[in-house]
Amino acid sequence: MPRLKAILLSLATLSATALGQAANQARPGTLNYVEGQASIEGRPVTPNSVGNAVLEGGQYLSTANGKAEVLLTPGVFLRLGNDSTVQMVSPNLTQTEVKLERGHANVEVDQLYKQNVILIDLEKGQTQLLQNGLYTFDADSSTVRVFDGKANVFPGSNLQADVKPIDVKGGRELTLTGEPAKPQHFDKDKSQDDLYRWSSLRSEYLGDANVDLAEEYAGAANFYPGWYWAGGPYGYTWLPGDGLFWNPYGFGFYSPYYLYGGGFIYGRYGRGIYPYRGGNFGYRGGHTVAGGFRGGSVHGGVAGGGGFHGGGGGGFHGGGGGGGHR
Repeated sequence: MPRLKAILLSLATLSATALGQAANQARPGTLNYVEGQASIEGRPVTPNSVGNAVLEGGQYLSTANGKAEVLLTPGVFLRLGNDSTVQMVSPNLTQTEVKLERGHANVEVDQLYKQNVILIDLEKGQTQLLQNGLYTFDADSSTVRVFDGKANVFPGSNLQADVKPIDVKGGRELTLTGEPAKPQHFDKDKSQDDLYRWSSLRSEYLGDANVDLAEEYAGAANFYPGWYWAGGPYGYTWLPGDGLFWNPYGFGFYSPYYLYGGGFIYGRYGRGIYPYRGGNFGYRGGHTVAGGFRGGSVHGGVAGGGGFHGGGGGGFHGGGGGGGHR
């Protein structure tokens, strides 16, 4: 199947009902999951807000004893920890910018196009995400950590066009103090805090929902890559335009075209490790092995889609960087 060509700013909308719940078309800033206490502009949000509440430009999302997940561009998830506040600076597809005012946030990047500029601001600097990966931010200590991927960090509270970025690669962290600094190594295993583990579980749920929806849309004439509504505890998941992408937690996101072309469905595993889950695995294209893959769908109807058309590409480290900073 030929790879789809990227067509920016073209949005597709399909029927959006699942498990009796409807959702609006997803766009940057859409609330995708919430638990505990959270609010947008001081107004409480609940699980019923998922898929409907959107963080507009200039608005704040805050948590108390709770966590929240927000969609950025297709394949990019922002997750907010307890007692944290983030502001949506720019919800544009080509430049998506948020500012972490307090607390902790993780950003999972599963696909970037060269046209995407993803910016995460702290009080003492700004970070541009350049590759697929996992990035964590601590507003209280002004620390940027790169578990996987690569970022450009622009230090300073008043950013100018001539600020030279600092490259921060996987396994490195940078604390912004206002003084010249170099990235330092950190222990990935010891740095897996509560937000990291919660994000990993969310990522697993979304990977499960992806497989069911990718199977449903395999061979469908009305499929377009982007966010797709899975309903229930899932919210929106991501369907890439082509290929199979492994996210930084080791869970796969399959394109319907990949499955329709006979692509292999793997069990749950991390990158480079291949234990099958419960013996359920197989090929798309008329048959499955060991009785089929899970034998069920996460929802009870045709899911809805939203997001710009885009090409895919197999593999985890397939992303590219955008240009410059604000």
